Amino acid sequence: VTNGGKTTLTNRLIKALPNCCVVHQDDFYKPQDQIEVGEDGFKQWDALESLDMDAMVSTVHAWIEKPRKFARSHGVNVRPNSKEPVPEEIHVLVIEGFLLYNYNLSGWIEVQRCPVQS
Repeated sequence: VTNGGKTTLTNRLIKALPNCCVVHQDDFYKPQDQIEVGEDGFKQWDALESLDMDAMVSTVHAWIEKPRKFARSHGVNVRPNSKEPVPEEIHVLVIEGFLLYNYNLSGWIEVQRCPVQS
């Protein structure tokens, strides 16, 4: 969905969550001369092929490998989670884009789950 409020929600999350970084799918469009022209004569900007998904996946992996370094290099002030008795950094990555669900995500992000503690 375009114009559905993804960026607005992302901006609010960035402000509300500590150590929150964002990867915008819009930052990974291929150069204009590499975008296919459809039968209607218009460039197909809304097609998955118009994006450099390999570069986007590499960016996500860079955050997974070193979230603190990634955050600092993207202007995020890294701070420990002050609500925990022992300062433990929590890092959040928001991946924002309207074609994310059109891409096979299996295998490029390993979801790590924390056990629920009572």
